[in-house]
Amino acid sequence: MAEVATSASSSATPDQLLVVIDPVARRADGESVRIAKDVLSAGAASTKVCLPDTPEEFARALRRRGSRRPVVIGDDRALLRAVGLLHRQRELAGCALSVVPVGSVLTLTRSLGLPSGAVAAARAVLDGAERRLDLLVDDSDGVVLGAVGIPPVAAHDGVGSGSGAGSAAGAGPSAPGSGAGSGSAHSWLRTCQSLVRTLASSRPARVTPGPGAHGPARLRVEVDGVTLVDLSQPVEAVSVMPGAGGVAVVEVRPLSVGAEASTLTASGRTVTVSGAHFRYRADAVVSGPVGTRTWTVREGAWGLTLPAG
Repeated sequence: MAEVATSASSSATPDQLLVVIDPVARRADGESVRIAKDVLSAGAASTKVCLPDTPEEFARALRRRGSRRPVVIGDDRALLRAVGLLHRQRELAGCALSVVPVGSVLTLTRSLGLPSGAVAAARAVLDGAERRLDLLVDDSDGVVLGAVGIPPVAAHDGVGSGSGAGSAAGAGPSAPGSGAGSGSAHSWLRTCQSLVRTLASSRPARVTPGPGAHGPARLRVEVDGVTLVDLSQPVEAVSVMPGAGGVAVVEVRPLSVGAEASTLTASGRTVTVSGAHFRYRADAVVSGPVGTRTWTVREGAWGLTLPAG
């Protein structure tokens, strides 16, 4: 892993930054990477730039950041990797993450409200404010920043699929906690739902079908211990996404026979899905098959620097 020496600036900005540049971003858009790096170096008190070539080097750079604020230059996959690593290190609570979106897979970063241009995104890192966002954590310690979908309608975003439950360190928007700043809960929920529809309409990736991967499934969905739908009712789809104030919003679409069946909705802090072995999409990562999975909302569990105001 290459490291660029710390650079100093006469700016009054007190931040000391660790800028981790994802290798995919370097290959996809080297010019945007260069522009973002220059803006950050000019605006911060000091910057240290790391150029990891492997996931292990990426993890090592974050682990050795010291007191520096981490800034990731990369796409959705880089953001997912960073949040997952900080969660496993139990350092999300005390670490505000900053991201400059660069690459071709930017559905998540856009839904979170990050600017798309390199200059604007870098300026937001320097001048923005931290917002605490909710996180879904499953019973295998996997994290989800936004939407869970059953069955896994996988987008052509290249994030990939995982064969084990713990691989769902996924992608998607996370809802702000009760004290997370401006923006209404209804507006944020509409953003989450829009992302789910976008993912569902995308071209499916090639995922090896497993039991319950396609077609109607018989699942038990429980929200805070209360059964929303039981095994006797076949369902077409289940979605789980952060709402507001530390709860998850659950939608179950029963199988329609004749007249269209009404969508079932509920909200709570803990969601358990069980039944025949099924696959699920945790943001952009397909996981399973599993017989049961529980997601718990952790309010304000991670921090993201967003444009002020």
